[in-house]
Amino acid sequence: MKIKIPIISLILLLTFFSCKEAKKESVEETPKTTETIHKGQASVIDKDSEANALQVAKSLDDFKTLVVAIEAASVEDALVNAGPLTVFAPVNTAFDKLPKGTVETLLKPENKSQLAFILKNHVAPANFPVKTLEKNVRKNRKLYMASGKYLNVTKEGNDLYVGGTKILKSVKVSNGWVHVIGDVLVPKDN
Repeated sequence: MKIKIPIISLILLLTFFSCKEAKKESVEETPKTTETIHKGQASVIDKDSEANALQVAKSLDDFKTLVVAIEAASVEDALVNAGPLTVFAPVNTAFDKLPKGTVETLLKPENKSQLAFILKNHVAPANFPVKTLEKNVRKNRKLYMASGKYLNVTKEGNDLYVGGTKILKSVKVSNGWVHVIGDVLVPKDN
């Protein structure tokens, strides 16, 4: 009997170590990838809630260039946070008005921080529906943008302008407002 217990113990130890070695080998065989997987708030799929600013932009063809820029600058999460926030969203044709080659240059990885700065100049970290924008016009108040810059809000006839560009349409989203604009709000001094 005394011999059986050490033999059984030896067999169990060998089995344990061989399983551990097999597990180690399988981990080493897993291919390594350099691809980064985005796991922020923007990656959460929620089909029950109202659409947020980024979801609205992604759902409309008029904002394809804006969405590409948002993704290149890695600022998606800023547009899906609980807010409130106000996004002044330039349409595709607004990017076409920039000097030739500007968009392509900004989309390069080495220009990511500059692109992010420009995009932050389109976001006010506050709730600005049309009525509040009109109130700012009457009180001659500027809008503070996430870039740290300020933009003027003016009114000509029935039309509202922010940073000198006309607001074409306004849409309420779950985390604030999206105001559609026809120009890119490039800060004068980066």
